[in-house]
Amino acid sequence: MAHLLIFGLGYTAKRIAAAVEALGWSFEATGSDGSLDFGDSEAVGAAIARTTHILSSVPPDRESGDDPVLACYGEMLEGRALYYLSSTGVYGDRQGAWVDEETPTIAQSGEGRRNARAEADLAWLSMGARAFRLPGIYGPGRSAFDRIKEGKARRIDMPQQVFSRVHVDDIVSGVVAAMVQDAPRGAYNLGDDLPASSNEVTEYACRLLGIEQPPLETLEEANLSDMARGFYMENRRVANGKAKRVLGWEPEYPTFIEGLESLFEPQAPEGTSVPLASAP
Repeated sequence: MAHLLIFGLGYTAKRIAAAVEALGWSFEATGSDGSLDFGDSEAVGAAIARTTHILSSVPPDRESGDDPVLACYGEMLEGRALYYLSSTGVYGDRQGAWVDEETPTIAQSGEGRRNARAEADLAWLSMGARAFRLPGIYGPGRSAFDRIKEGKARRIDMPQQVFSRVHVDDIVSGVVAAMVQDAPRGAYNLGDDLPASSNEVTEYACRLLGIEQPPLETLEEANLSDMARGFYMENRRVANGKAKRVLGWEPEYPTFIEGLESLFEPQAPEGTSVPLASAP
């Protein structure tokens, strides 16, 4: 029987675990909700020895840039069936151009600032992993509706800015397809078919809720955190053709429209306007 070991049982990985369980697989995982203590090298080593598939959703360390899984257990992972949840941030800013898996990453080209995720992505690929490069992830409990409810919805006045995004269920279907098919090693972009601005997503969510849109702000007026500001400093469209060709993958939610409509609950929040985030 297939057995999956997950490093980092987070938002997306929990759904992957549920999907493989539905196929009759077993799994164990590290993380606050997992059965294994990441720092218990004996227990984790035993789990690696008995598993058939290994998935890591653990990001690199913010300070050192090292990938914790490879740093602690890299030698044990040699020759295993490896899967890694990466990020389309590895491509850096492309000024709105399309990127695919043949586009050099920051780690390959040396362009721009140091990108620990790009370096981790390259390291996992060098070990023969299937690396799933993911754009903005949304789904239940993590969508434009939740940002509106929390008073965090913003519209930033950057007319040419576009992003790709992906519903968490479409990540699950792509990753599970790769596992079941023993897909060729390498990188796979899992994103929807319609890159769009964050403003378009927020505006559509507001229309579904029947409430006013948040005001348009400049990037300076928005007073975003460094992490959020960095998000707006990158502009690219992510192509998903390889996943469709090789994995036979088709997103259930090909655009944010279908994705938001699947998450929409018709109970509008109190009042007639979006609660606005207060200035920090």
